[in-house]
Amino acid sequence: MSDVLEFAGVSVVRGHTTLLDDITWEVEEGQRWVILGPNGAGKTTLLQLAAGRMHPTRGVAGVLSEVLGAVDVFELRPRIGLASAALAERIPGDEIVHNVVVTASYGVVGRWRETYDQLDHVRAAELLGALGADHLADRTYGTLSEGERKRVQIARALMTDPELMLLDEPAAGLDLGGREDLVRRLGVLAADIEAPALVLVTHHVEEIPPSFTDVLLLREGRVVAQGPLELTLTEENLSATFGMPLELERRGHRWAARARLDEGTSGAPPSS
Repeated sequence: MSDVLEFAGVSVVRGHTTLLDDITWEVEEGQRWVILGPNGAGKTTLLQLAAGRMHPTRGVAGVLSEVLGAVDVFELRPRIGLASAALAERIPGDEIVHNVVVTASYGVVGRWRETYDQLDHVRAAELLGALGADHLADRTYGTLSEGERKRVQIARALMTDPELMLLDEPAAGLDLGGREDLVRRLGVLAADIEAPALVLVTHHVEEIPPSFTDVLLLREGRVVAQGPLELTLTEENLSATFGMPLELERRGHRWAARARLDEGTSGAPPSS
């Protein structure tokens, strides 16, 4: 079984709706994957499986050399770092930022009566510093900007030194400056050989950080293409994924996409 993720014929069905359909996918240690697809493609559902927070309806889902359905997920989940909108909504607005990060040691949201070692506090401070958020440590979470919250969430996800890091649309809701700052920091994390395997979900190729290695393209719960980023992220595959003709451009370590214009048109709106 793969060191990190090994899905074989995985499907997720809810009622009469198939959210994922026959997904076969492997993630090895040291890989950095991006999952791309439109709304409703099944990206977040796939990430919830990888996080051990959902079980497949059919197929076998292996996570960190364990099989979902045959392992205690409460023992598995601390080995996985997760940053998602659903988790972020549970963080109390009046919680001190340092505590938002350090409480990940117990897998809880919100400080109560638990106690932490000095090493826990040192690690939380170091992670905030690495993400450029050390100056926020004594602020309350509810006073932070969206970009600042994203950095704190990622620090929290790294707190337990996970073997797998899952990022569900980390740049969602950020302005251009906030997005670029976050993408740069995630690129630094991805380049660190000591970092865990990374899986990032997004709608936009512009949000793929440098140093990511592989891509999985999803549409309507099925795999369109998967493999090394430089070989698999093509105009043909991207157009099939989003259901429209797209142009894909690469500059250095970054990507950009836009709708392909018909020949002979300038792209300007028609005059009235």
